[in-house]
Amino acid sequence: MPVTVVRFNLVDPTPTPPSLSDRYKAALEMAAYADDRGMTTVQTEEHHGAPNNWLPSPFTFAGAVFGATRKIAVTVSAIIGPLHDPLRLAEDIAVLDLLSGGRLVTVAGIGYRPEEYAQFDVDYKRRGALQDELLETLLKAWTGEDFEYRGRTVRVTPRPFSDPHPLLLVGGSSKAAARRAARLGLPFFPSAHLPDIEAYYKERLVEYGTEGWTMMPAAVTPLLHLAEDPDRAWAEHGEHFLHEARTYASWQSSDIRSAVKSGATTVEELRAEGVYRIVTPEECLALGLDSYVLHPLSGGMSVDEGWRSMHLFCENVLPRLKAL
Repeated sequence: MPVTVVRFNLVDPTPTPPSLSDRYKAALEMAAYADDRGMTTVQTEEHHGAPNNWLPSPFTFAGAVFGATRKIAVTVSAIIGPLHDPLRLAEDIAVLDLLSGGRLVTVAGIGYRPEEYAQFDVDYKRRGALQDELLETLLKAWTGEDFEYRGRTVRVTPRPFSDPHPLLLVGGSSKAAARRAARLGLPFFPSAHLPDIEAYYKERLVEYGTEGWTMMPAAVTPLLHLAEDPDRAWAEHGEHFLHEARTYASWQSSDIRSAVKSGATTVEELRAEGVYRIVTPEECLALGLDSYVLHPLSGGMSVDEGWRSMHLFCENVLPRLKAL
């Protein structure tokens, strides 16, 4: 069966506190619904200071999802590693791993927005060194044993549920990220379909004498929304997709490679581009993807429209994917 993902970043450019609260609660209800229907993963992410309220606290959200579900995994893809205190992050992930019985997947990247580093008074130029320290500290901390950290002896408890540790991947699109993952014997999560970077990672595994694997996006990984009438949905909700696409593109320099990066400037261009797709259930099945990423609350879309997409996917597509 293909992997099935429901993505939440909780973007809303014009909320009130009550309406944003309703959006968060709806996302939890959708996660529980997806869990009951047998979807694979809830995916979320981390950004800070965004005017459209992009989710800044993915682990808090993940904890709420785990409390509302029984089986579905939560993938945080990705955290901005150098913005986190290594010891506190080790504790938070350990607790979430225990609460969920091992359902948390963390992808650690270094980000690409200097303003996020400035907000937390972290030196953007040191992000590589800080990421190394973070990852090394997490791996030591999760042993439950004493270790040296910044000149003092520390110990992190409790130990996680997962053995030898919670699933931790190194994200990125650079050779530096691939090299870092290989050196530490951690899985590598390229930010797009990048066979050249995957090959480099495998070469470095041999060089360092470590073991690892790659979780790489497929060559085509569209963000999906289901509707009985895609033309109507594009006309009524296309601006929400465009808002999110334009926001994400504005943060990234030309050398950033991402599976969901869009160059569109109009709804018509976005529809033709194919990064975001509104499809009927039959069209969704005909895509024949290895992974289906549903994005039901994109760009401030109404909760009711998000639920229509969720119901169409889970009631008309998911059962047939399970039968494949």
